[in-house]
Amino acid sequence: MHVVVAYDISEDKRRTKIHSILKSYGQWMQFSLFECNLTDTQYAKLRSRLSKMIKADDSILFYFLCACCQTKVERIGGEQVRDETIFFA
Repeated sequence: MHVVVAYDISEDKRRTKIHSILKSYGQWMQFSLFECNLTDTQYAKLRSRLSKMIKADDSILFYFLCACCQTKVERIGGEQVRDETIFFA
């Protein structure tokens, strides 16, 4: 499944840890935004790890893109998407 993960974390130290976790699951696209290609098991593990770290004023959003929607994503500038087969959890 293709998942876009956006986060708003109030504390720098916690935000850095969450960023580090997400880097092992997907590609950093913009500040506080990752694109991940995950299996159901990888998603469950990622969600569990992140939910243990956040506090009441933090938020993490998961946007699931179907195969049809993925083809409709348009990018202008920025880093090119890498080969998604390189991500392991």
